[in-house]
Parts: sequence; C-alpha cells; structure tokens
Amino acid sequence: MYPFEIIKKYYSPDSKAFYFLICHGKMVAGKALAIARSVRRLGPDLKFIGEAAMLHDIGILVTDEPSLGCYGDKPYICHGYAGREILEKEGLPVHALVCERHVGAGISLADIREKNLPLPARDMIPVSIEERIICFADKFFSKDEEFLLKEKPLEKVRMGIAKFGQEQMERFEEWVKLFGR
Repeated sequence: MYPFEIIKKYYSPDSKAFYFLICHGKMVAGKALAIARSVRRLGPDLKFIGEAAMLHDIGILVTDEPSLGCYGDKPYICHGYAGREILEKEGLPVHALVCERHVGAGISLADIREKNLPLPARDMIPVSIEERIICFADKFFSKDEEFLLKEKPLEKVRMGIAKFGQEQMERFEEWVKLFGR
C-alpha cells in the first residue's frame, strides 16, 4: 500500500492542502515510528504506523478550512470520520479507524452527545496500540506555519488537550507515561 498514491487520488499535488497534508503526515509518522520503536515490547506494527500516520488527516479536504486550502462544507472536527469514509472506500478499514479516532485524544460518545458535536453517534477513541501512538504523536504537530515542521513543547500540547475536558486530558497523560515525550 502506497499512502502517496491514495492521497494523490484526492488532492492535487500542487495544492496548498496537499502540501500541509504531506508535511504534517511526515512529521507525525516520524514521531509515531520513533515512539513505536521505543515501545517494541507492546508489539506495534511499524509498517502500519508509517502508512496510517501519513493518511490520518486525509479527510481535511471535506472541511471548511481555507487556511489549509480546504473548501468543503463541514467543520474541521469532521475530518476524522470523513477520512474514515474515504479509506473504507479504498479498502483500508483498519487505517480508516485511525482517521476517525485520532481527533483530540479521542472523542467519546458521551462527549459527542453532551457537546452536540456534528459527528456520528459512536465512540471515536483510539483502541489499538497503533491508534494510540499515532493519536499521541499527532498532538505534537499542527498544520500551521509555527508547528508544521517543528515539534510543540509538551506543555503547549497539554494546554491544547485541556480545552477538550478532563477525560481527554487523563487519556493523554496515560499516553505520556506509556510513551514518554
């Protein structure tokens, strides 16, 4: 499976969105693979992590995020489940789950209902070790000029996660203990 070939089916290689998606994917993949190597005892699938990390944000194209060159009709929070739908159509159901479950530190069904989020009514929390590693690594990079190619400090990541509530913060802190910085 070649992530770049799948991405090129949906994004023009000369587009702003392609640039952000590829740069961000490479940074997340690099960190995720480094984490996976440091926790080999947990048996993470490195090949899968490399592929899924490159594809985890493929759903941004359906969002209304002009700063990324995306002119869809959905709020940005929808990019996870939109990515799942894209990758399921591509015959990659396990990679698709990474897309859906990487937003924040995962989103629970209770949060979706309580906050009236525009998401399908189901848990979207990372389950497998690979999903958790990619979700964790993703939090250290943003699709913006400051942190596109540079890792965020842990305290800045914590401040970002804290905005989403105690449940997400606790999950993230579990990952800090499991994966380190």
